[in-house]
Amino acid sequence: MKRLRHLLTVNDFSKAETEQVLRGASSMKKNPHRFLSKLKGKTLAMLFAKPSTRTRVSFDVAMLQLGGHALNLDFSDMQVSRGETIGDTARVLSRYVDGIMARLFRHKDIEELARAASVPVINGLTNIFHPCQALGDMMTIKEKLGSFKGKKLVFLGDGATNVCHSLINAASVLGPGMIVSCPRGYEPKIKGEFEIISDPKKAAKDADALYTDSWVSMGQEREHARRLKQLRPYQLNSGLLSKAKKQCIVMHCLPAHRGQEITDDVMDGPNSVIFGQAENRLHVQKALLVKLLKK
Repeated sequence: MKRLRHLLTVNDFSKAETEQVLRGASSMKKNPHRFLSKLKGKTLAMLFAKPSTRTRVSFDVAMLQLGGHALNLDFSDMQVSRGETIGDTARVLSRYVDGIMARLFRHKDIEELARAASVPVINGLTNIFHPCQALGDMMTIKEKLGSFKGKKLVFLGDGATNVCHSLINAASVLGPGMIVSCPRGYEPKIKGEFEIISDPKKAAKDADALYTDSWVSMGQEREHARRLKQLRPYQLNSGLLSKAKKQCIVMHCLPAHRGQEITDDVMDGPNSVIFGQAENRLHVQKALLVKLLKK
């Protein structure tokens, strides 16, 4: 019997498997009509404990374009909100659907979901990791810069975010050198191949890609004023972009708080690949779904 596979972190796939997903995503982007029936008759349950725009829409559209069907399930409308366990929810859904994508608060909840499920589980975001975002980001870097080898990726701001953690995982596997530029107390909470340079101007020097994320995540509202003050020097603005290579790409996982972590002129400027980056979520997730759901 084929071993059940999940994607809870980027590290669940080998380098070869990750590269296969990226190649598949590129093929699907170039020739979408070739893959219209790849998941015909398949159903994906999508569980949301947190609000979502890109994850919800991209997975829904991905299943539609592959010939399958997606079910949007909000936790507030399910029995899990009234005390049913995550494990029992997974066991029941596994009897109905071919795969589960979940966007949850706690990473341990998606681990429990995967342990109990008898179908593949995909992490659509937890408090520690966001693997689908990082895979879409790697696709974008390869697409725009041509390769990973010798490239310098700089993440600016809060290095302890789920996005930064998954970027570290992906960069450690695929090869772009990664620098995290953050103030003390905002360092990544995972191990991996990266360097910390607290001075954002030094970190941005000769960068091939500058990446930023929201400074105040859901649940951190009480820290809003303090975080904005401490992270202000890490704003991705024209001054910081001028330190990077001329063709440096500007990245953001969205949603963006314009005027905080990134300025309008940079986000809408010629170096920005932010909205193409968001589009690539669709393509890389289609490749993931085919890999995990197609028997």
